[in-house]
Amino acid sequence: MTSEITPGTAAPPGDAAAGTTALDARLLKVAGVVVLGAIMATLDMTIVNVAIPTFQDAFHASYANVAWAVTAYTLSLATVIPLTGWAADRFGTKRLYLTALALFVIGSVACSTAWSLEALIGFRVLQGLGGGMLMPLSMTILTRAAGPHRIGRMMALLGVPMLLGPICGPILGGWLIDSVSWHWIFLVNVPVGALAILAAFFVLPSDETHPGEKFDFLGMLLLSPGLALFLFGVSSIPDEGTVAAARVLGPGIVGLVLMVLFVLHALRKTNALIDLSLFKDRNLTVSVITLILFVIAFMGTMMLLPSYFMQVRGESTLMAGLLVAPQGLGAMMSMPIGGKLIDKIGPKFVVLPGISLIVVGLGLFTQVGTDTSLWYTSGSLFIMGIGMGFTMMPLMTSALATLTEHKVARGSTLMNIVQQTGASIGAATMSVILTNQMTSHGVDAAAMQSAGATGGGPVPADMAAKIQELLTGAADAFSDTFVVSVVIVACTLIPALFLSRQKVAPSEQAGAAPSAVAGTDDERELIAK
Repeated sequence: MTSEITPGTAAPPGDAAAGTTALDARLLKVAGVVVLGAIMATLDMTIVNVAIPTFQDAFHASYANVAWAVTAYTLSLATVIPLTGWAADRFGTKRLYLTALALFVIGSVACSTAWSLEALIGFRVLQGLGGGMLMPLSMTILTRAAGPHRIGRMMALLGVPMLLGPICGPILGGWLIDSVSWHWIFLVNVPVGALAILAAFFVLPSDETHPGEKFDFLGMLLLSPGLALFLFGVSSIPDEGTVAAARVLGPGIVGLVLMVLFVLHALRKTNALIDLSLFKDRNLTVSVITLILFVIAFMGTMMLLPSYFMQVRGESTLMAGLLVAPQGLGAMMSMPIGGKLIDKIGPKFVVLPGISLIVVGLGLFTQVGTDTSLWYTSGSLFIMGIGMGFTMMPLMTSALATLTEHKVARGSTLMNIVQQTGASIGAATMSVILTNQMTSHGVDAAAMQSAGATGGGPVPADMAAKIQELLTGAADAFSDTFVVSVVIVACTLIPALFLSRQKVAPSEQAGAAPSAVAGTDDERELIAK
């Protein structure tokens, strides 16, 4: 069965060679541009974490105050992400992507010139406004460019910066601070950003805009502050040590109420800021449920891994980043394979093995101690990385593959909100569990520091027994926390069972619900026509 294209008729985006699954030069150029911007945004979310002690010294501020340099960026992301879908449809993805890159670079330069902590926090907000738009726009651009036949492999390319951020951020940040100064953790974005802007201008195609798209002002007033307040409350849990604190409950409840009001508003409005009719697509709904469970467990655990190496093993920030690197290597090996497989056989039998591998790798971490072999931890992380390559981006692909082109921008925005929310909940949850486990094992962080257990320096002989006891308790606390992570990741297998068993593609019939389309590539094209 062969497909036919009427002479003079343009093929749909991403399907210039209809039916082919090859990644041509045009697609690879688009992917390269998008990955440049995404790397900047994800690196900056982690690179600043290692600079907090430096900021404390430079601005003579407490840890709690300096932490706002991180929190301000996160809340700025949360505020702007919901607007991205509408703005992409209204102004076009290329124009908006260039604007986001420019905002991010300008914000980076401004951060490097900060003369006070207040100025740094303000400039981080500006930086976050650009960074918040980059990831959803990246997903939209790649999905539209690839089309349903190649979306899996294109999204696998976007997964590279999502891996590089947590792995390279602490390494690069530590090296720049030690070798040059803290200003360069922001200035390093300038040459990358300039290259990305130049490449985006010449490489990205101009897409169709929809000037008639009405802006949902009420939705913005409900969702953006609601999401920011909720994430602020959740992010405050580790500092407060309890959910019952006013700093947690106040913003958290107000944010949750605003988001519930947005849902009620969106159900009655045609052009809502987030299109809740997307959840009529069964495949997207199952993918979203699976993704948020996975992100809560896995992203929260990723925050714990460097802490284990630094607190229990006494490693430096730079070495801790290097020791976590096998996870990234595993994911980089498996992600392209996962992308190819999901384009051929659909998400279910890619994601299920991926989650199972993560359960195995993470399960090995439940047995870690104070002197566990680094070969053991590296092997465990490598297995987890392979599993992540088969899980994270395939789930994103599964959610977006069934959407028609006009809905892709709104779907990308939705997936980024889910990911950001899940990551914040996961980080807060795992931090609280670890803190409680430390307490139950009789570990006091101040006692460890005063004993020299976390500094990596020489330890007095008369304190050796006490230090060993503290380290053993800390190792037990980490291993018990990893048990909780394994259970949550294992629960992700339940919704994953309901993912599609065959390749998914959008239905182009007006008003038809997106569905999985069986058959050959040519047959699917004729069905869509």
